[in-house]
Amino acid sequence: MNMNLRRKLFAVFFVASILPLSLLMYFSYLSIRNELRDQSYAAMISTTAQVNANLQNKLDNYLKISNSLFLDGTLRNYLTRTYIDSSQYLEPYNYFDNLIGSVRTSNPEISAITIYTANRSLPKDNVLIKPLDENLKGDEVLESLGNTYGNALFLTFPSGEQQAPRLVLARLLNNYSLNFPYGILVMDIQESDIYSLVEKEDATKSIYIVDSEGNIISSKDKSLLGRPLQTQLPESFPQESSGKFDSTYRGEPVLVVYNTLNNGWKTVTIVPYRNFSSLAKSAASSLMPIAIICIALAILLIYTTAGLFTRRVIYLLRIIRRAERNEFTSTMQVMGNDEIGQLSQAFNIMSSRINSLINEVYKKEIARQEIEMKVLQAQINPHFLYNTLASISSLSIKYDDSRIHKMVGELAKFYRISLNKGKYIISVSEELNLTRHYLAIQQIRFSGLLHVHYQFEDRILPKQIVKLTLQPFIENCINHAIWDVEARLNIILRGYSLGGDIVLEVIDDGMGMPPGKAATILEDISDGSSESLSGYGIANVNRRLKLLFGDPYGVTIFSALGIGTQVIIRIPASGISQN
Repeated sequence: MNMNLRRKLFAVFFVASILPLSLLMYFSYLSIRNELRDQSYAAMISTTAQVNANLQNKLDNYLKISNSLFLDGTLRNYLTRTYIDSSQYLEPYNYFDNLIGSVRTSNPEISAITIYTANRSLPKDNVLIKPLDENLKGDEVLESLGNTYGNALFLTFPSGEQQAPRLVLARLLNNYSLNFPYGILVMDIQESDIYSLVEKEDATKSIYIVDSEGNIISSKDKSLLGRPLQTQLPESFPQESSGKFDSTYRGEPVLVVYNTLNNGWKTVTIVPYRNFSSLAKSAASSLMPIAIICIALAILLIYTTAGLFTRRVIYLLRIIRRAERNEFTSTMQVMGNDEIGQLSQAFNIMSSRINSLINEVYKKEIARQEIEMKVLQAQINPHFLYNTLASISSLSIKYDDSRIHKMVGELAKFYRISLNKGKYIISVSEELNLTRHYLAIQQIRFSGLLHVHYQFEDRILPKQIVKLTLQPFIENCINHAIWDVEARLNIILRGYSLGGDIVLEVIDDGMGMPPGKAATILEDISDGSSESLSGYGIANVNRRLKLLFGDPYGVTIFSALGIGTQVIIRIPASGISQN
């Protein structure tokens, strides 16, 4: 509410134009980011599914190789035959070497193929053929094959610090024609062969292959191989075989997509959310120059428009403030035909009319009121009056008439305060003294019939009041309230503060007035008849108070015939400054 109009217009235009444009840019950025995120998420699902399928094919290929060895009858016969002399060893070993050599040649990712056999008659070279005896009890590979009944297992085992875990396909060699295993087939798979499936995709995102226990089998960072993936992702995987979830990866928020293979391994793809933001920022940055140009043009147009608009308002305000200082002679130039232009035309007409009213009515009325007050308060030449009263007082002393001497003395004091060197604003205390002198004269006149009671608060005595405010009402009491020359008249004078005002009361127990008389007595009676003299003074007091303080202030009269009259005079506590 305290901002100037130009700033208000600028604020409104800013909210109406620049702010929506800025919000449009912001929501465009959010929309692009969300769209890119959805696209990236779809690509992640597709990539993860493809890697999963490739890895599953790779594992199925290993499984086919193991099946071919499992079903090889010649291999089974050589492993189960009983050998008597050394001349029989050359043939099986040539077959082993050719068979396993051809498999490794066509599948170089298989780092080793080993067959464990319990045939004691077959010598072991501890490379292709190894003994299956008590020394292998506790071997983790062999222990994992318990109750597998010839089914292939993919196993992972840690290999120490900074080394890839051991990836193994193992299965028991048995056959429907044999009721017991005749050997164990172990194929060691290189981690690099597994990682080759995700190497190209791992450039822009992090992809991990983890086993069913959650340990990392393959990743770009070889130092993490064999470690639990949970050290990188604190959240656990949901129960579903595939899906996505939000997590924290190396201190930043990421989106995680996973898929599970048939053997329990998982392909896990991790993409930081900043990738989406960077792509969105890159897309939004292409729109930024256009947005900056639009915002700059909007600010320039808003500033110019607000300036042109407020310039006329400021000019109008300057002319109005001149009128506030009672300068109504300035004519405002017409500023177009819009609302401000129409306002300037209306102001010119209003100023002309106000100027005429002031010259023709207001100033004349003020002058007339001032003349009336001065006529009422300065009808007697003070020096002539004082000299005359002094002569009467001397004669009363000469002829020993104390009443005349006292009356003249009180009258002299009354007029000394009343005239007051031409001033018409005095304090309540001085007005009260003026009233006391007047009543003293009347008490001499009526010889004990008047009984006056004063009830004034001390705090209102210094307040300013118009001179001769109380005297006309006391005069009215004496002239009209006494209905029997032998009946005493009680007059109560009160003065107190009420709210923010000063209240003066004149109360008598005289004959009172008939209904309707109290209202007419406050009217301006100026026909000069003797019956209207007291009414003229009362109406003059009421008119002066309203002129000085406004309509809420002035005189109120309450009267009942045969009971008495109450006059209430209300003025503001601030009074009026003397001029």
